[in-house]
Amino acid sequence: MKEIDIGALQIIKRLADAGYSALLAGGCVRDALLGIRPKDWDIATNALPEQVSSIFERTLLVGERFGSCIVVLSQGSYDVTTFRSDGPYRNKRHPVYVEAADPMQDALRRDFTINGLFYDPLKSKLIDYVDGCRDLEDRKLRCIGIPENRFNEDPLRLLRAIRFASKFDLVWDPATFRAIKDCAQDIVCVSSERIEDELTSILSSAQNSQALQMLMRTDLMEILLPDVAELKGVDQPLEFHPEGDVWNHTLKVMSLLQAPSPELAWASLLHDIGKKSTRKCTDRIRFIGHDRVGAKMAEKICERLRMSSSRKNRIVNLVGKHMELLNVREMRESTRRRLFRQDYFKELLELHRVDCLGGSGRLDIYDFCVGELDSISQLELRPARILSGRDLIEMGIRPGPDIGGILLRIEDAQLEGEISTRTQALSWVRSNYPGIIDE
Repeated sequence: MKEIDIGALQIIKRLADAGYSALLAGGCVRDALLGIRPKDWDIATNALPEQVSSIFERTLLVGERFGSCIVVLSQGSYDVTTFRSDGPYRNKRHPVYVEAADPMQDALRRDFTINGLFYDPLKSKLIDYVDGCRDLEDRKLRCIGIPENRFNEDPLRLLRAIRFASKFDLVWDPATFRAIKDCAQDIVCVSSERIEDELTSILSSAQNSQALQMLMRTDLMEILLPDVAELKGVDQPLEFHPEGDVWNHTLKVMSLLQAPSPELAWASLLHDIGKKSTRKCTDRIRFIGHDRVGAKMAEKICERLRMSSSRKNRIVNLVGKHMELLNVREMRESTRRRLFRQDYFKELLELHRVDCLGGSGRLDIYDFCVGELDSISQLELRPARILSGRDLIEMGIRPGPDIGGILLRIEDAQLEGEISTRTQALSWVRSNYPGIIDE
């Protein structure tokens, strides 16, 4: 292994100097073997959390019950966990108790063979008790031990299996795949927040389309997102959607995303969620109002997964407005510029781009918006206010709700290019509101 993190190596050396053994463990070893720079460097040791804490100046005993602590160095924070074996699982997440163990027992308690590897950087030695190296070479995802036991211990592993298989383009060990289907219903035991976190990681990945197909094949989609599962078989007019039904369109849209935000990833998955219930066949197949219906359905899904209000609102907004750009060229200049300056507009424009490429392939509206944005300055999008409410009152307009409406129309006139100075604005108000000015 090359380019081992300096902080992780420092921790392992200091533990060794204190008489303990310590190894890199799990995902960081897997990623390094695959040529991927690990995001996190986890360390397993025979030292107990209190012993680790006595060696390093800054530690956080956040998981002491399960043999874990966090060591804080200038390079970052590192999880350091005692080699352990787990007692029985009774809440489908945590073992009732853990016991100190040796590295082999620690490896055997983990979820998948590719995550059960250790590496000793001081001896440059890879340690593999579970045939994880062979599975990495064969690009295979296989549970450690009996697959049903691993999924019963923590059903979130069902989704983790999907994420790993898609992310690393792995084939399924047959027994592991059968166990996922057999245990799929247990996913309902997992908290909504944990499910949302895992699904968001899946949807935000470059392999989201493959993962979604795996979710469908394992029945997890029908259990977690039944409205999405029902998009399969909802046919569309071929002249606009040569890719096929709404499900195939959604898969193509997801595959076209480029490092999306979580909100954009979810909105892309759910943008056509309202098509099944709004499908009508008249002169051709139509989905009138599917954006509005879809926004309401998306809101319920977000609430069911207990997303934050800010994330939910952004997703619902994007789903509800994803058809709005179709009329952008016919909008008044002021309406268009107000739309362009919304904080969600870049995500809305990207959703429009992938939606078009996932269907007809036409990007004329997208190109128009990009051209308009390139030609408009920020000052033109957000002009400085020329008149204030006090100015209007001093002109003789009585305080009240009319003031806000007039200020809005003044800004519209600025955005339309009708006025640009205070003198022009005063004249514009006198011309447009003669009846409410008390001279």
